[in-house]
Amino acid sequence: MNLLGRIEFPNLFDRDLNIDRVAFNLFGINIYWYGIIITAAVALGIFYALKRANVVGVLPDNIFDVAFWGFITGILGARIYYVIFWNLNPENLEKYDIVRTFTGFRDGGLAVYGGLIGALIGAVLAAHILKIRFIPILDLVGAGFLIGHSLGRWGNFVNQEAFGAPTAGDLPWGMTGDVIIKHLSEAGMDTNALVHPCFLYESLWCALGLLLVHFYIKKFRSFDGEVFLLYLFWYGAGRAFIEGLRTDSLMLGDSNLRVSQVLAIASAVFALMLFAYFKFTLTAKKGYVLYKNSDESKQTVENHRYNIRLNREKEDAKKVLKRLQKENRNNGENS
Repeated sequence: MNLLGRIEFPNLFDRDLNIDRVAFNLFGINIYWYGIIITAAVALGIFYALKRANVVGVLPDNIFDVAFWGFITGILGARIYYVIFWNLNPENLEKYDIVRTFTGFRDGGLAVYGGLIGALIGAVLAAHILKIRFIPILDLVGAGFLIGHSLGRWGNFVNQEAFGAPTAGDLPWGMTGDVIIKHLSEAGMDTNALVHPCFLYESLWCALGLLLVHFYIKKFRSFDGEVFLLYLFWYGAGRAFIEGLRTDSLMLGDSNLRVSQVLAIASAVFALMLFAYFKFTLTAKKGYVLYKNSDESKQTVENHRYNIRLNREKEDAKKVLKRLQKENRNNGENS
């Protein structure tokens, strides 16, 4: 057992929750719930994108190719981002060296925005090398990220992290627990206070965003990349507010600026500006065509379907040939 201690939502129900970070042990190695939840979140995001590939006119294989490399670089980006801003803060006396940066993953220390930046870099490079149209895929990437954020934040709940400052009033969803009480005590605050469950706020915010873009992408999307810009705005706006409630933010050096809050505000404003610009310029041009409606996309999809049918027919022909050969052998033996 690797219990972190109890956690409570006293205004919702009376029972304490005892959280165990370890899901199971495999060959002497502890497998943590956090890793399982994050992996499941990424897998569901990719699965969603694969199932919706036809909405943006790309092939599922193309999405899988860019998602595979995006996942790898996303993990690296999340780690490097965290380590950089941790080391830049003079209040953090224990620094990461190059070895611990890449060997201490299991000790924690991943940042969402670092993962986002890393995943995009890896996906763009993969798309360029493999000659895949990436801008249309971005619209599914936005929806996939919302799934990842919404589910992944429950990994923070298991680890009892990403909680906020004490609530201003007696909110029904205020939380407390052993880790939270210890944190409040070290900060010289009232240990009886209930704090904001920031992980829950972000999870619900992203779930609502997913619901909105799920319907938007098919009915209202008028230019490629539009839904990704909406994702950046939606997530950035919510993260900017929620980050302001948190007590464990990465700070920008020795300033009072929260790195993720600054980045969230900047990305939300930038995305909104680009959305407005493209919405009233690209869509105003009569010659603009969504990639899914282009001849290139239609031809690519048709070729893919043709190859699937051809391979299926080949497999059926092989089965028929094997059956006939078996029947001939049986007839020969009987004669």
